Amino acid sequence: MNENMTPTIAEAGMNEALKQARIAGSVGEVPIGAVVMHQGKIVGRGYNLREHAQDATLHAEIMAISEANHTLNTWRLEDCQLFVTIEPCPMCSGAIINARIPEVYFGARDPKAGTVRSLYQLLEDPRFNHRVIVHEGLMADQASTLMQNFFRAIRRGRGAKKPGSQRTK
Repeated sequence: MNENMTPTIAEAGMNEALKQARIAGSVGEVPIGAVVMHQGKIVGRGYNLREHAQDATLHAEIMAISEANHTLNTWRLEDCQLFVTIEPCPMCSGAIINARIPEVYFGARDPKAGTVRSLYQLLEDPRFNHRVIVHEGLMADQASTLMQNFFRAIRRGRGAKKPGSQRTK
């Protein structure tokens, strides 16, 4: 944790990411949320919207990074931290590296698509021109529970139907 990031600020960041994840879940999206903080203040928020927009790039992290870029008027987020409920995928890990975010806090691992700890360790790979300090497990139980409940409800047929999920021939 950098000297400006207190446990209270880190918890506030992850609480807001969890709030964003709940919004995603409430509209039938996979409940993943993210926020970008700069000097202890939130400058970017995001939650998954790929089903609603039918856009594969609309992941929580991408949305939060994009909003932070616009808020701070720079593509370099060198003095920021990203908080995300679930371990980032390859696309989001690439965006984190390209945005030069120095620290990432994530809740639960994603054993099927995670590229921070589970499948790869992209954010700390020395072959890239930027490496990220990773903090794993912040509010992991809450993040994991959101995901489990969402997919359990879908399997039981009581979950919100995802837009575009019904295929036509």
